[in-house]
Order: sequence, then structure tokens, then C-alpha cells
Amino acid sequence: MELTNNTILITGGTSGFGYEFASRLIDMGNTVIITGRDQAKLDLTKKKLPLVHTFQSDVSDPIAIKQLYADVTTQFPSLNIIINNAGEMRKINLQDESIDLDNIVREIGINLSGPIRMVQTFLPHLKTKSSAAIINVTSGLSLTPFPIAPVYGATKAGLRSYTKSLRVQLKNTNVKVFELVAPGANTPLNDQFAGEVDSKSFMEPDKLIDVAIKGIMKDKFEIYPGLARIMYILSRLAPGIIFGQLSKITEKSLAQTNS
Repeated sequence: MELTNNTILITGGTSGFGYEFASRLIDMGNTVIITGRDQAKLDLTKKKLPLVHTFQSDVSDPIAIKQLYADVTTQFPSLNIIINNAGEMRKINLQDESIDLDNIVREIGINLSGPIRMVQTFLPHLKTKSSAAIINVTSGLSLTPFPIAPVYGATKAGLRSYTKSLRVQLKNTNVKVFELVAPGANTPLNDQFAGEVDSKSFMEPDKLIDVAIKGIMKDKFEIYPGLARIMYILSRLAPGIIFGQLSKITEKSLAQTNS
């Protein structure tokens, strides 16, 4: 996949992987559009990356996605790549009766329904392009559950499954489907686990995106940077090892919360 002279839309582009993708892809000669829910963060990103184009939008809102489609395809008809990056990860105690049901399922709307709606909305447009791509950002936790973040893991496993099916269904089109299986990284998403998970093993976002871009350019449809590759191998050969370690972290965290 050529990564120059494209028009690329990145959801959740104000921090973490989305910001690094935007910065790198602009430097490579692409037109880059980012979305985010917080206008102030979008404005700050615009100051840091003057060439980026910003749209305030919420991937969990179907109406907002329809409006985003209308605005982006009108202003940027050459759009040919979508990176579904926006996501939320939360520690949730499933025995906490104070958490209402809408709160429990919030991540599903952002992490799973959001990317699916984005794809289904933009797919007819992408299919008109001679070269197009969809890049879905999943997680090493799509390979094995992290019980302290039960809904997050479920959404990423679901997105991984959907991405595989999407790739098969689009095989005879010009739309390539990539999955970036991200390991733990030093992004705001993981700040809540400080002191519980060894951050020394976390990957720096710029290095992770460097691996991702090289993989996309080589048409590697499943990309496993850093520890994600090890997680993938262990999930097939000895899945209980990783799950056991993540379960211990969960048990310790819940014990501290309940004490």
C-alpha cells in the first residue's frame, strides 16, 4: 500500500496512536483529517500540526457519523483511507452495583459499534477509489482477556473478528483491510494502570506507529508491534499463561478497591 498522496481520515487523532499516525502521515505527503470529541484538544492539535484538518465528531453517535461522512466527502472527495483509532479503556468492577447499564456498555459504542458504523458509512465512497484502505486498531487484549477491563477486551476481540470477516468480503475490491494489534503503550489510555502494570514493557507510540506504517506499506494485513507478537504466539501455544498473569493483576486491583 502506497502511503503518499492519499487523503486519510483518523478517528481519535488528538493524542496517542492517532496523533502519531497524523504526524507521520502528514510528513509523508498525505492530506490528513482527524476527528475528536473535544474541540479544545482538536484546536491544540491543529496548532501542533498546522497541516492537519479537524472535525469535531463522536464515533459512538450514529448521527454524528452521518454528518461527518457528508462533510468530509464534500470537502475531501479524494478520501481513500480510514483509520479507526478512537477508543476507550476502563477499569470496571462488574460487582459494583452503582454502575448503571448504560455506563457498563459505553465502550461498546466507542470501540466496536463506532468502527463498524464508520466502515459501513464510508465503504461505498472508498470502493469508488482505485486504491483504498481501512485500518482498524485493535489490541493485544483482543487475543486474551484482561479481566479488570472486561468490556474493553470484549470490544477489541469483537473488532478483530469483524476485521477478519471484512477482509474476506472485500477481497475482490480495491479496498485493503488492515488490523493493527497494539500492545501496551505509553499513551493516556494506560495512565489508569500506573503502579499496577509494569510500564517498562510499554511501547513508545512513535515506535509503534513506525512499525505499523512499515507493515501497511508491505501489505501486512495483521501487524503485531512489540509484545503484541509475543502475545499472539502465546495465545496460540499457551493461552493460559498470559491470562493467568492478567488475572493476578485484576485480583490484586479488586482487593485494593474493596479494602
